[in-house]
Amino acid sequence: MKTIRETADLFDVSTRTIRYYEEIGLLSPARSEGNQRLYPASELVKLKLIVRGKKYGFSLEEIKEMVLLFDKDRTGRKQLERTIQYGRRRIEEVALKIQELEEMKREMEQLLVVFNSKLENSKGDEENE
Repeated sequence: MKTIRETADLFDVSTRTIRYYEEIGLLSPARSEGNQRLYPASELVKLKLIVRGKKYGFSLEEIKEMVLLFDKDRTGRKQLERTIQYGRRRIEEVALKIQELEEMKREMEQLLVVFNSKLENSKGDEENE
């Protein structure tokens, strides 16, 4: 079992973040006799899933649903099905964002060509004066 500080260091998150995950029901640490939070391997696995989910842009509600599904279905099947469903949707969102960013890049490149042309024309005008 790991303390909250050890767990935070292990996953490169703040202790405040871990306490928040506990507050919203994502984590359920054990407690020592001195009431210190202790995280067994099962909670570390949950936190790993939470951190990974955040990295890939899932909402905390989606992550909570995916994490808690394993508690309801120990085969992991429902959790995998939901993860696949959310994963496909997230891939579509990322693909759309990439498309939007590529369009923005093209537009900016076109503007830079126009701006460079104006700059070059203005230099020529200055030299002719």
